[in-house]
Amino acid sequence: MKFLLTSAGINNKRIHDTLVDMLDKPIADSSALCIPTAMYGHPWVGPGVKTWEFISGNSENPMVNLGWKSVGVLELTALPSIDKDRWVPLVQETDVLLAAGGDALYLSHWMQQSGLADLLPSLKSVYVGMSAGSMVMAPNIGEFFVGWTPPGGGDDTLNMVDFSIFPHLEHEMLPHNTMAAAEKWAAGMQGQAYAIDDQTAIKVIDGEVEVISEGQWKLF
Repeated sequence: MKFLLTSAGINNKRIHDTLVDMLDKPIADSSALCIPTAMYGHPWVGPGVKTWEFISGNSENPMVNLGWKSVGVLELTALPSIDKDRWVPLVQETDVLLAAGGDALYLSHWMQQSGLADLLPSLKSVYVGMSAGSMVMAPNIGEFFVGWTPPGGGDDTLNMVDFSIFPHLEHEMLPHNTMAAAEKWAAGMQGQAYAIDDQTAIKVIDGEVEVISEGQWKLF
């Protein structure tokens, strides 16, 4: 699977062009499934208006509203209650998965409970994450970002990339997301860790990592 891990969606030309290159065809010819699940676990975003805005493409973070050939909703909390034959072929045939931000541990839990986590490595599609939707692919997220607590505790996530992500670096609405805070967070992480602002994304194909940025970022 190919990963495009963003802080705030496809919000500049470099990130947009990178996505098109990863798809290897125009967005207008590509099918998408959006995954709003992470939003339900975070008190700032969902359920409610923010979730509707993401699904409907009315969010200020460009993902669903990029002009896809088709867009569907993949709600992970529903998948354990339906037969896999009803959703696995749909995922396998889709060009891109669009995962919203919210709570990374909540998203990790439902990716595993639904069976999507097991399916991801075999997919040829592009996975585009935003904020928690990106963080979930790391080995863990760090105590700084723990909100919703999984049944077994801890801060472990899916370990599908070998680095962790500190999103929304120096965001004006998030006064605690400073470079100093990121440095302290990174000191407690194992392995590589990236702090990225909202104009930055990380592309991963076959383990090869490339930072795509029109903003600020740092590798620890």
